[in-house]
Amino acid sequence: MQLNQYIDHTLLKPTAKPEDIEKLCMEAVANQFIAICIPPSYLKLAKSILKTSNVKIATVVGFPLGAMTTDAKVFEAQDAIAKGADEIDMVINIGILKTGNTEYIWNEIAEIKKAIGSKILKVIIETCYLNDAEKKAACLAALKGRADFVKTSTGFGTAGATFEDVQLMKQIAGDKMKVKASGGIKDRETAIKYIELGVSRLGTSSGVNLVISEKN
Repeated sequence: MQLNQYIDHTLLKPTAKPEDIEKLCMEAVANQFIAICIPPSYLKLAKSILKTSNVKIATVVGFPLGAMTTDAKVFEAQDAIAKGADEIDMVINIGILKTGNTEYIWNEIAEIKKAIGSKILKVIIETCYLNDAEKKAACLAALKGRADFVKTSTGFGTAGATFEDVQLMKQIAGDKMKVKASGGIKDRETAIKYIELGVSRLGTSSGVNLVISEKN
């Protein structure tokens, strides 16, 4: 199994420096990862390094809390695309979802998808804060908003991906939307299990180690 083609090689730490992003980009090229995922402020830098490679550039919107206005998220998404992003990983408004107002959630997703056109939109639902009914509602909202992916976690919540959450999300997504597992994926066995459960992407900062362990 070629794990590299599932990996979004991720660095979203607030302490990330330009040289850290450069290293991430070079690792992504060397290991032929599908994408990197970085803060928006480093998009131009990453684009300059990756312009001749096949590695896609993903960035985050409304990150990590999701509590920004829809207008702010739309602006962030458009700005990111203009600066070289191929993919947007957005965070839903978790508090509003928990009130049961799913119309707000899917409208926001739809607005962002409309703003970025054919670019990939991944919707982070932050599963650690949701019960199963809320997870299902969030996935349905992402589906209705025409998102390309639904994603488990920011990596900044109280927990990351779980096998149970991915199974539940895959049930809702079916073949109409892809699933990205993110948060706490640090070993090859875990990564393979998620792929077997149907995920199309793995968000991890341990991508190099996963690929090295695969070669060994």
